[in-house]
Amino acid sequence: MRSSPPNNPPKSADSRRDGASGASERLGSGVQFLTVPEELAGQRIDNFLQARLKGVPRSRIYRILRKGEVRVNKGRVKAEYRLKGGDQVRVPPIRVSEESTPPVAGESLRRTLEAAILYDEGGLLVVNKPAGLAVHGGSGVRLGLIEALRQMYPNSPFMELVHRLDRDTSGAILVARKRAVLLHVQSELRAGKLGKSYLALAAGKWPRGQKVVEAPLRKNTLKSGERIVTVEGDGKPSTTRFRVEERFKGATLLAAEPVTGRTHQIRVHAQFVGCPLAGDPKYATDEINGAFRGYGLKRLFLHSAGVRCTLPDGVRVDVKAPLPAELESVLSALRGE
Repeated sequence: MRSSPPNNPPKSADSRRDGASGASERLGSGVQFLTVPEELAGQRIDNFLQARLKGVPRSRIYRILRKGEVRVNKGRVKAEYRLKGGDQVRVPPIRVSEESTPPVAGESLRRTLEAAILYDEGGLLVVNKPAGLAVHGGSGVRLGLIEALRQMYPNSPFMELVHRLDRDTSGAILVARKRAVLLHVQSELRAGKLGKSYLALAAGKWPRGQKVVEAPLRKNTLKSGERIVTVEGDGKPSTTRFRVEERFKGATLLAAEPVTGRTHQIRVHAQFVGCPLAGDPKYATDEINGAFRGYGLKRLFLHSAGVRCTLPDGVRVDVKAPLPAELESVLSALRGE
């Protein structure tokens, strides 16, 4: 059963406070003291502040944490500190410039996301994220999926991503509306019990018998600030299961299930085998991507096709996300239809 978010919800005490005692939409000129409610126990302090300091860049939040301007129970804390119910958080005065005013999700985005909600029960949302939408703001992105959802559900005091998807990847993503659900599902994720399946189009002929790729991955940041992942002996252990779904001339449609959850894991493992994903701007060559543009591909062909987990009360969740029309049309072109 889905609960539809209102299109134009009135501003309420919940939307102004976001579930924290004393929190307001814009900070005034003085120091503020916020009491952490029990339902937010376990949340990281950086995420807690990000949700309340509207319009303040994440880099600035990390800076005031490093400098000790933010105190919890009168003591300094690091960004990864997890709050406890009843903690007293001291927030320094911060001016928010007019140009930093957080953007509002437009009607077009709201309608798109409302239609993309695949599941909304028991404190868990499953959203069919469109390609091109970042999961959260930051690094030049002012409005992401989670910020838009918080605006669409103003009376929900808790709204957090369970996991992430790359900006260019479409498909099913889990969002928790209750702290207990977040902790439970993330524990399944760490234990390898959370199921995630993807559809990916790889360039070339996928090697027969190549069902598992185990290659350690390491994240690197280039001087330009671009993040890239490489297979390195001293990287983190990483495993992906692959299954061939359909073969074409010069391409292979794959089902992929990441056993571990490293950044860009499926994309780099496919490249490692010699079959980078079609439309991948980081790990495929311009020549490869140009060839697939001839079939109408305008984006990375990677789609989160389904997620499986359980809720704290034992209810099993198994949700499928249909392949977007623009990717279906590429497959049709490859088939010569």
